[in-house]
Amino acid sequence: MVQPNFELNKYFGKWYEIEKLPASFEKGKCIEANYALRPDNTVQVTNVQTYKGKISKVEGTAITQDPREPAKLGVSFSYFSPYAPYWVLSTDYNSTALVYSCTDVLRLFHVDYAWILSRSRILPAEVIYHAKENLSRNNIDVSKMFRTDQQGCDSAL
Repeated sequence: MVQPNFELNKYFGKWYEIEKLPASFEKGKCIEANYALRPDNTVQVTNVQTYKGKISKVEGTAITQDPREPAKLGVSFSYFSPYAPYWVLSTDYNSTALVYSCTDVLRLFHVDYAWILSRSRILPAEVIYHAKENLSRNNIDVSKMFRTDQQGCDSAL
């Protein structure tokens, strides 16, 4: 289940990664994402992280694939790669968001991704606990989730 009556314009802005399932493309700290509307009505996705003392930034594009399900976005970080699912499972737009994605590799195995995002670099433990409960209700295995290091980030970025 995704966020009912999702309003993309309220989702725009900066989100900080609080916890996630392991993702090979995210190994750093101070991970954040910024979402903004482009003139062509696609969404500019800018991901920033600090890895080994260096700031890296990658820009991608998100689109609403079906207007009847606006919380199910597709995102791509390369002109040559297909859009991957980016599903907003729930959000209050002002403090937290739960996001899910998955991929099948050569139809041999399936990889799930999940993120707990926040508008601030820190979330209370109770909020994280309830977020994980919500993910579990969506049949997402949260046992491998781990915290993203958001310490000392504002000075680095």
